[in-house]
Amino acid sequence: MHVAVAGNIGSGKTTLASLLAKHYAWEAQYEDVEDNPYLNDFYQDMQRWSFNLQIYFLNSRFSQIIKIKQSGKNVIQDRTIYEDAYIFAPNLHSMGLMSTRDFENYFALFNLMSSLIEPPELLIYLRATIPTLVEQIQARGRKYENNIRLDYLKHLNERYEAWVETYNLGKLLIVDVDHYNFRDNPEHLSSVIDKINANIHGLF
Repeated sequence: MHVAVAGNIGSGKTTLASLLAKHYAWEAQYEDVEDNPYLNDFYQDMQRWSFNLQIYFLNSRFSQIIKIKQSGKNVIQDRTIYEDAYIFAPNLHSMGLMSTRDFENYFALFNLMSSLIEPPELLIYLRATIPTLVEQIQARGRKYENNIRLDYLKHLNERYEAWVETYNLGKLLIVDVDHYNFRDNPEHLSSVIDKINANIHGLF
């Protein structure tokens, strides 16, 4: 089974994915952040590095999905390939940070890749307001994230909401992060697990 956690920067995807992996004894596949050679440059100069970063993520995510299917294991994935294509790349394009030529090239590659893969059986979307995102981004203290613009987060949130509204590739569970503290409150985590169990049991 393939479960994925989706959500904006700072929404708590990695935290929830790791907690659920431990609870269910699932294998966790995390976003390649620490070893990503473009992230720091991107936040310093988004226009220059946007295409490079998105191609890197596209390749990384596609490779992850291939490995997930080949493994035959129950896997939880931190962020999906669809978020790159329907949220991050179009957002960069609309903000004038990625050229139309690069965006069309990127999206053609995504369309080819997506035709060769299967979506997750369950998508968990972590919905969070901008204050919550900012608070959690600051709390984890990644230096390169100090340069994230508020309007960038706001535009991403708007695109996430539009994407989730029409998502029909599999089961969808929406969790309002403003009202949950997975890391420090066991009852909050249990509540989310109960919702996941209700969805999972419907998969078989």
